[in-house]
Parts: sequence; structure tokens; C-alpha cells
Amino acid sequence: MENFNKITIEEVNKEDMLMILEALDYTGQNTNMDAFISLKNSILEQLCTLAQTTEEEFLNFLRK
Repeated sequence: MENFNKITIEEVNKEDMLMILEALDYTGQNTNMDAFISLKNSILEQLCTLAQTTEEEFLNFLRK
């Protein structure tokens, strides 16, 4: 197996991405483990950068 440090998600549908982000947020809030919130924020920040939009606009897009 090839060794790699990063994984790229090329085709995840909107509903699944929203579920991933919400699950990370829920888990972080209910376990008080900042790593889950940090991961959610990092993923969301990267997606917003790619989409050239704000977090609020991107989350609204996923919810539609």
C-alpha cells in the first residue's frame, strides 16, 4: 500500500457532506472534545475557500 498523508474527497453529495459536518459538530458539543469541532471547522473552511463563499452561505447551500 502506498503511504499518504492526505485524502481527497472528490464526489460527496450535499446531503452526506451536511451530515458529516453536523455529526462532527454534534459529537464535539456532546463529548467536549475540541478535535471534532476543529475538524468540522477545518473542513468547512476549506470548502468555503473552494466555493468562494461564506460559511453561512455554504451551509445554506447544503441544506437546500
